[in-house]
Amino acid sequence: MSTAYGYYSGYIGKSKGICINKYMIIDDTVHEVHRIIVHRFRMGDVEDPDLYAAEPLLDWQNSEMGKWVMAHSVETPMWHRHADVSSYGYEYAIEAWLKEKDYTHWQFKWGSFVGNHLHK
Repeated sequence: MSTAYGYYSGYIGKSKGICINKYMIIDDTVHEVHRIIVHRFRMGDVEDPDLYAAEPLLDWQNSEMGKWVMAHSVETPMWHRHADVSSYGYEYAIEAWLKEKDYTHWQFKWGSFVGNHLHK
């Protein structure tokens, strides 16, 4: 679960075990896959941040956007946690991988986040 000091991540559900690439063949068609942050939230300084983050993660997953992203993400979306030194708390981000058509739909409907696209 831990990938580096102060940085943790996990899947929202069970991983599909897919190796994600920028271009992938899905259903006999080549698709460009966009890696994006679909949701962010902050958590205060608590003893077990992942326990306290479970409710906001589940709330997002059960929202209209969350259900849509869970259904359209190429791989199961992941959450990431890192220390927020400015507030002595934590920041959580949910990452998903969308095909170009789904990415465009997501941008038009929910893509008002600033800097949601992760550059490799």
